[in-house]
Amino acid sequence: MSSAVLLQPFAERLHTFITDPQAIVNLRRYFGIDLPLGGVPFTGSRFEHLAGGGDRSEVADRFTAEDVVAVQTLSVTVPAPVALDLLEGRLGAQLSRLLQAVPRDIDMVDAEADVLASGSPADQAWHLLCTQHGVDWVIAGKLLARKRPRLLPVYDRVVRCALGRPRPSFWLALQAALRENDRALHRQSVELGQVAGVPETVSVLRVCDVAVWMGHRAEGHACPR
Repeated sequence: MSSAVLLQPFAERLHTFITDPQAIVNLRRYFGIDLPLGGVPFTGSRFEHLAGGGDRSEVADRFTAEDVVAVQTLSVTVPAPVALDLLEGRLGAQLSRLLQAVPRDIDMVDAEADVLASGSPADQAWHLLCTQHGVDWVIAGKLLARKRPRLLPVYDRVVRCALGRPRPSFWLALQAALRENDRALHRQSVELGQVAGVPETVSVLRVCDVAVWMGHRAEGHACPR
């Protein structure tokens, strides 16, 4: 059985969320676009943009205090000892060396597969973060998504509940889904963001993430931890 066939259910589930007419409403609600009087956007709407973004050239290869705050907008907290090590210690230095080998100016859909593969610098950075006390796969993924928002997606328990645990990895499955059928799903995600009025500086991956997260959450699922 080909990899395309194996990935088809994942791509179909993602397609359902992206093409749901409610996704436009959900994105506008999340990012605070034309909210009614008294309405407030989700704090996660600031994740990519806080302090100019984690991928701007002067900070792209090191973690900053703004990055630690940014992940808090997505309802996770980096333990204080880990945060200090990220900002001032050996962990930060190790991750900086790995980030230098992870491209920051490329979209996931355009990246070579080895950029996201097991053993790649991005994968090594994720595993290194996961070895830190109090840092799970969700926190690790959100930290890296802050540094490379165009390349690495946010993946949490709600999205996992909605889309599953594809093999060999969520990163590679998402990339394959966005590329299928001459990049149809990528184009639809771009169009979704445009129709919803989401700022162009919001990555395609973030549009996908929010569409899935809001859509699945609205269905009232009790997502397992």
